[in-house]
Amino acid sequence: MTIKIINSSKHSLPEYATPASAGVDLRAHIDQPLLLNPLERCLVKTGLFLELPIGYEAQVRPRSGLALKHGITVLNAPGTIDADYRGEIGVILINLSQEAYTLTDGERIAQLVIAQHAQAQWEEVDTLADSTRGKGGFGSTGKK
Repeated sequence: MTIKIINSSKHSLPEYATPASAGVDLRAHIDQPLLLNPLERCLVKTGLFLELPIGYEAQVRPRSGLALKHGITVLNAPGTIDADYRGEIGVILINLSQEAYTLTDGERIAQLVIAQHAQAQWEEVDTLADSTRGKGGFGSTGKK
């Protein structure tokens, strides 16, 4: 699949790290280091603009290493970029650690996964078919 992209940053285009990678890393496009204090959130621009085909979305997800080592994650994970959005990709980061963290220009801050999706047509009914699970939710299937 080919996706049109504008890169207004000085960083290279996103690329897959391995042949089996599902996502590409997004990099911060900032003029100066950005201090993110504990429990603080901010919108970090990437300098990237996409033109996705209709029927596809781009999902913005956290990077596991940044989350584990520093408590930095994507607040609205996964964030969704619709096919008709043409603005700059921004990542809402939050610092869930107890220490301040400084983001730098070019730092890998999130992952971007391209996913196909469908739109539903709703059929309003009075009852739903029975299932094995039924109304069980929120831990009803147990821990193991």
